[in-house]
Amino acid sequence: MTLSVGDTLPDATLLRVGAEGPEQVQMSDLIAGKKVAIFGLPGAYTGTCTSAHLPSFIRTKDAFASKGVDEIICVSVNDPFVMDAWGESTGGKAAGIHMLGDASSAFTKAIGMNWTAEAVGFFDRSRRYAMFLDDGVVKVLNVEEGPGVCEVSAGETLLDAI
Repeated sequence: MTLSVGDTLPDATLLRVGAEGPEQVQMSDLIAGKKVAIFGLPGAYTGTCTSAHLPSFIRTKDAFASKGVDEIICVSVNDPFVMDAWGESTGGKAAGIHMLGDASSAFTKAIGMNWTAEAVGFFDRSRRYAMFLDDGVVKVLNVEEGPGVCEVSAGETLLDAI
């Protein structure tokens, strides 16, 4: 299934580093009854993800809040330790962005956003996208045509669409 506007986001168990170490978090717990921006990307510490995609949501965090967005969530097919370290090194965590690992790619596959680039060692990674949800229902979904581009999935573009 490829996710579309009007669909309800499927629930998934993702991973983050908490006070006691790795912990599971249900996507449904983060989005129920809230307005949420979620963005997915090919990998922590990769070029466009680090130089453009995550920074676009850090820059726009306050503007999202002023539009009533309760949470901003970053999802990548990485383990929770990588996501935590990347969130620390980029300022994503300090900005209040949830840095969630989809280590098995289960969530990414469930929404139809997985792709593979064997030449660079990416297997079932995430396409670059951004979406806005209201109580779990997709209201806006922006998907990039290629992994090295961050235009329609940038924070500013999603912000303008809501």
